[in-house]
Amino acid sequence: MAAAKKAVLGPLVGAVDQGTSSTRFLVFNSKTAELLSHHQVEIKQEFPREGWVEQDPKEILHSVYECIEKTCEKLGQLNIDISNIKAIGVSNQRETTVVWDKLTGEPLYNAVVWLDLRTQSTVESLSKRIPGNNNFVKSKTGLPLSTYFSAVKLRWLLDNVRKVQKAVEEDRALFGTVDSWLIWSLTGGASGGVHCTDVTNASRTMLFNIHSLEWDKELCEFFEIPMKILPNVRSSSEIYGLMKAGALEGVPISGCLGDQSAALVGQMCFQDGQAKNTYGTGCFLLCNTGRKCVFSEHGLLTTVAYKLGRDKPVYYALEGSVAIAGAVIRWLRDNLGIIKTSEEIENLAKEVGTSYGCYFVPAFSGLYAPYWEPSARGIICGLTQFTNKCHIAFAALEAVCFQTREILDAMNRDCGIPLSHLQVDGGMTNNKILMQLQADILYIPVVKPSMPETTALGAAMAAGAAEGVGVWSLEPEDLSAVTMERFEPQINAEESEIRYSTWKKAVMKSMGWVTTQSSESGMP
Repeated sequence: MAAAKKAVLGPLVGAVDQGTSSTRFLVFNSKTAELLSHHQVEIKQEFPREGWVEQDPKEILHSVYECIEKTCEKLGQLNIDISNIKAIGVSNQRETTVVWDKLTGEPLYNAVVWLDLRTQSTVESLSKRIPGNNNFVKSKTGLPLSTYFSAVKLRWLLDNVRKVQKAVEEDRALFGTVDSWLIWSLTGGASGGVHCTDVTNASRTMLFNIHSLEWDKELCEFFEIPMKILPNVRSSSEIYGLMKAGALEGVPISGCLGDQSAALVGQMCFQDGQAKNTYGTGCFLLCNTGRKCVFSEHGLLTTVAYKLGRDKPVYYALEGSVAIAGAVIRWLRDNLGIIKTSEEIENLAKEVGTSYGCYFVPAFSGLYAPYWEPSARGIICGLTQFTNKCHIAFAALEAVCFQTREILDAMNRDCGIPLSHLQVDGGMTNNKILMQLQADILYIPVVKPSMPETTALGAAMAAGAAEGVGVWSLEPEDLSAVTMERFEPQINAEESEIRYSTWKKAVMKSMGWVTTQSSESGMP
């Protein structure tokens, strides 16, 4: 059997999926989009102070090498020749900010993760400098001024970390989001590594003009960021460089997409109006708006969806971002200890089948879309003597669904065409109770592909389709039909509305907890 299998495999494509809580490497058959093997490693998050979230860039890089080596070993055991791997795509947690020394390859500080809140005072002082009648930052970037995006994190590093300041003065510093750090390191690092990023990741830095598709001089001056430390911006599908070490040495890295754009591609949302929601550490709903930028009236972001080739057009998306989704399950596991593994939450929730009037607003990092309210903090309310850990687990799952509903409502108002169903992906979609709850709370069907690793698939598609690789066709008629699982709403609309309006009451109570002074940060 193994020998026969070996014979029928077409060219393969690998994908690095570097997320906030884990790194994975996955290998797909480029003709069928079938997942052949993968390996996953959990990544540590460090919380040096309240509201601070950091990761070790070297740990991230080592986890990528480990996942690649282990996946190649697994392919060997399946009798699959790794020389069939023709390209590698990279998808990454976005906005997370790394500054490193180009001569030594050493990071100059930990990666400041997208969720991090230390820059709140930086944001407040910058926002005073934006004229009220001309928000040039938002009109050029599609983004509100928030702790979420890379420019303010980079500004904080330049203001507070002497090693970073010194490296910039001595022309040794390079800045990048996680994709840039990985591609630079994997293509040789200090000896010839390629310093680049793609348009989707660039569009999340707040330094990139999403109309001209270039770093913007006015924005860089506003944030006082030297342009010489920024990576070159490329399309999402082209050969950036070759792997310089490990089992896949010599294989081109030819796809790069921020994780949410990668999932949009992996879900085949190539048509105007198609949307997907990814359930990871956070929750991200993206709707393809085609070749036009749509600016939101309801708290959504305008972002670059993809540009699949140097000479291909750029596509845009509207995005609703929820900071805390899967992270709330991790919190129940690591901070409260009411579950030992993330999978257990489904059993706890199943036991009671209701939150019994308990509502959980996990605003651990303030609220993102549609509120953009940094002063919010997490609350659990509606508790009685009857409430137990099962109800809290159920409320945590409901919170993910309610947050998605808020974004979907905003999306429907901005686009004017309500979505008829929601395409979903990401690790949490394995939780059937969550998926059923989501259908009930949205009151539309939720549709999940049988292979939920769409983020990695999107990165693999971009890599395999790149000019000079050409093993993956993105023509609609060539894309493999994906089998789907559907969850239909099972409660009546009225009950759904009552629960949703009570949730909104809870959200109002979560706001206004923090003043800047209490989270003021000094030197690391």
